[in-house]
Amino acid sequence: MLAGLNLQLTPEIVQLLVNVGLIFAMVHVILGGCAYAIMLERKLSAWMQDRIGPNRVGPQGLLQPIADGIKFMLKEDYNPTGVDKALFFLAPGFIVAPAIMGFVVIPWAGQIDLTGLVQWLGVAVPGAAYSVRLIGADINIGVVYLLATAAVGVYGVSLGGWASNNKWSFLGGLRASAQMISYEIPMGLALLCVVLAAGTFAPYTIVEQQLNGQWNLVQQPLAAVIFYVCLLAEANRAPFDLAEAESELIGGYHTEYSSMKFALFFLGEYFHIVTGSAFFVVLFMGGWSVNPFTGLDLPVEGGPLLMLAQIAVVLGKVTLMVSLTMAIRWTLPRFRFDQLMRLSWEGMIPVSLILLLMVSFFVYFDATGFLWAGSLGAMALIYFLSPIMSGHVEANQRIRMIGSRFSPLVEDGTGLAGRPGVALDDRAIPDPRQGLMSQH
Repeated sequence: MLAGLNLQLTPEIVQLLVNVGLIFAMVHVILGGCAYAIMLERKLSAWMQDRIGPNRVGPQGLLQPIADGIKFMLKEDYNPTGVDKALFFLAPGFIVAPAIMGFVVIPWAGQIDLTGLVQWLGVAVPGAAYSVRLIGADINIGVVYLLATAAVGVYGVSLGGWASNNKWSFLGGLRASAQMISYEIPMGLALLCVVLAAGTFAPYTIVEQQLNGQWNLVQQPLAAVIFYVCLLAEANRAPFDLAEAESELIGGYHTEYSSMKFALFFLGEYFHIVTGSAFFVVLFMGGWSVNPFTGLDLPVEGGPLLMLAQIAVVLGKVTLMVSLTMAIRWTLPRFRFDQLMRLSWEGMIPVSLILLLMVSFFVYFDATGFLWAGSLGAMALIYFLSPIMSGHVEANQRIRMIGSRFSPLVEDGTGLAGRPGVALDDRAIPDPRQGLMSQH
């Protein structure tokens, strides 16, 4: 078809063109997915709370994301007095850009043979085979690249709070930065368990190994749970959304932002959710694999229909993980900040170190096919060691009201002699016969 141009494309050039086209397509797919993920969260929260949710704009409310985008663009772009304008404008970009950059190493499908198409176009090198991988950038350090880009997001959080000239936003930025840095440690250790067992940093190779064996979710379930919890904390999602605890810190590090700058913070959060869910699918759910255990599965290489099926499987798994993230937000209450930090430093980091030691042991003895048994053993070890580990004095203990009907006194020597065991009435000022009592 193009033979008259005397143009010949090497397999490397064709792979590059496919990479660029796939990146262009997936950017728009994920952007549209983020817009409708917001609507999905509103619908899921409505269903969980026995409400209807958005249903006014378009059929069944399907045009609600467009209305939300128009609203953000038409809102006043207000900049408070005294802000550092350069950093104030850069902060939303530092949130969105890393999330957009990270997904390029996600393999969305296997390999497709384009030899016939390239030969039909008349640009094939004689005797060359054109089998290309459907991945944005097939680099051998893809896992490290994704972690590095995700870590840049902490700069947007800290800059947004610092540049706002608002002490509460600044405290929210510090709180979110401490949270993100703390949870990167157990996330990296859980990820290292997968990398150590796979022997590679390439996401594509990790998927291929799960196709030939079992999903890492089956082999290393505890590492998968730790990694997923850290994803929630990295994206500042409930129950880890302490940066936006309005009862303590107004709206967190992005309080002073409005219009599209605030929308970028919002968009960055959902981009992190989608990219993190895709990363979880690749690492622990076998990518386009449909069989968690050893046996028949989708082949790596095939034609266009097989590639579309593989892409649909990956996107379906990503949608499932995103929906789980949203369901968790509307199910679990928010942690207190000291509880959140203690969960990381006193809970998840020691557990992930034990898991890493276990995986190292199984890799050394070439028994990675039995990592599931090691995970069960690690859980049993943690269960038996937890009672003898040093306890932590609970901060901010609730002071129980003496003599209230929710905490009645007992007449076994621990109560107060000659005073009623329960509150006598519901008045704010207690009955004098009950003596000195808490009036909080």
